[in-house]
Parts: sequence; structure tokens; C-alpha cells
Amino acid sequence: MAAPLGLLSRFTVRLPRFLGSAWTRTPFRGLRQVIETTEGNTTMIEGKIIEDVEHPAPPNPSGNCPICRWNLKHKYDYMDVLLLSQFIDSKGGMIPRRITGLCEEEHQKIAVCVQMAHRAGLLPDHKPKLPEGFVPKPKQILNRSVAL
Repeated sequence: MAAPLGLLSRFTVRLPRFLGSAWTRTPFRGLRQVIETTEGNTTMIEGKIIEDVEHPAPPNPSGNCPICRWNLKHKYDYMDVLLLSQFIDSKGGMIPRRITGLCEEEHQKIAVCVQMAHRAGLLPDHKPKLPEGFVPKPKQILNRSVAL
């Protein structure tokens, strides 16, 4: 869906005129069908863009957040790593609600599930890496120094 002209700057509207027809829109990176043709000893593999791709409609389009919209309210837990990884950044922290679009209730549930998945070791790539040569300080327990 294109943005209304009132939301675009004057330069953005006139930019295609300056750059010509080559700069119109980025190519569609949607679904492609793989076509393999063999002619003698040469095999050509081509990816043809599928034009009319139907996007499924959510079962509850009036939902406030993506979880409510797709009726996933009580259907996920800390072991659903693919779902949880959509709501965390590269350091393992939660992405803010204003970006993810989650309602407050689901944001809290996702945050708890992410913490549980971190503790269970299901998100190993999302731990902050320590600097090279870093030596942690010994923990003080009951006035005794214990090395980790």
C-alpha cells in the first residue's frame, strides 16, 4: 500500500523524475517457483516470481496485537523458540511494545517465556558475549571467596 502524498516529502515525490525510470521500486522478494531446464550438457535453474500469492487472512482480524489476531493467546510456551525469537533483539533483550505491536498482557507473557527459554538454554545464540580475556570477579558468599 502506497503512502498518501501528504506523508511524503517533496523531494521523495520528485526523486523518480531525477533518477529516471530505473529507480521506481525495489524488486519483489516474494515467493519464487524453481524451474529447471536441461539442454544437452547444460542445466539452467531459474527462479520465476509467482505473481498471485494469496496471503492468509487472520482468524480474528479485530485483535489488538499479532498474538490475539492469530488466536495464539494460550497456545505457546517457553519451548516455542521460533515464535519467541521474533520478539527479541540480537543481544537477547525484548524488543519494545511500540515496535512489536503486542498488547501489554501478551508482552509480559512473551517476556516471561523468553527468560525461561534463556535459563533452559534454548536461546544460546542470544547471550551477550564477554570480551576476550575477561576474568569474572570471585563471588562473595558468607565472607568467603569462591572462584567460579
